[in-house]
Amino acid sequence: MFARQQAEPAGRREFVIEALIRVMGFSTIGFVLLIFLFLLREGLPIFYKVPLSNLFGTQWYPTFHLFGTLPLLLGSAMVTVTAILIALPLGVATAVFVREVAPDWARELLKPMIEVLAGIPSVVLGFFGLHVVAPLIRKTFGAPTGLTVFTGALILAYMALPTIISVAEDALDAVPKSFRDAGLAMGATQWQTIWRVVVPAARSGITTAVMLGMGRAIGETMAVMMVTGNAARMPLSLDSLFKPARTMTATIAAEMGEVAQASTHYHALFGIAIILFLLTFLINLVAASTIFKKQRRGGLR
Repeated sequence: MFARQQAEPAGRREFVIEALIRVMGFSTIGFVLLIFLFLLREGLPIFYKVPLSNLFGTQWYPTFHLFGTLPLLLGSAMVTVTAILIALPLGVATAVFVREVAPDWARELLKPMIEVLAGIPSVVLGFFGLHVVAPLIRKTFGAPTGLTVFTGALILAYMALPTIISVAEDALDAVPKSFRDAGLAMGATQWQTIWRVVVPAARSGITTAVMLGMGRAIGETMAVMMVTGNAARMPLSLDSLFKPARTMTATIAAEMGEVAQASTHYHALFGIAIILFLLTFLINLVAASTIFKKQRRGGLR
């Protein structure tokens, strides 16, 4: 009887905790849906007011009723892809060093330091890029200005590194020790075992790290707005790396505060926000599906 009386309050507490967790989980999904619906309400009118040929044109001059988003899309893509190309080898190499090479005391010191890097405000990195990196780029490469795509890519690469390193290190840590022992038993050196056994076994996790880092980079606003020059031009050649560009996020941040509400320009900015939301959602969806497939294969084993 006494045991039953104790079990009933415990069961009620468990039911309440489960209900709260369920409500918080569904509320998170609900908030995301509400944000997306708000973007649709404010952004869809642009597709009725402006022809698609203008909306996906090559000129962004809202004053002259030109709302071509192609320079903004290509600017965002060029900055993000360049940043990932810089951050990927550095991030994977650092993750390999932390997990496979560094001694235990160094690993315990490096991991918190890497996590701290993610907490540096983007505006601080923007000031650093504006006053240190941009003049260095201008002097080194002889560019007319240091506010270029490459400068923004360097800052974004630095911002994406903590995510890539942390996720890639977790993926390497998840590789069974038997894989390493088998490689060493076959006569491979430590480095051969790392690059030909461990890293390929963690490929799906490393891919997830890259996708998450890309999602982090493509959504960055303040630092990119400060160091890329904010010129809405078509980056169609390799020398565009050392010329100014403008991203979608920088356009929204720079122009939303001065635009008239319910104007065509206002709806165009929300249309850019819809495109950005969908791109970020797709990147995170691919990363999540990669993790799910990896966990499923692990469960099947």
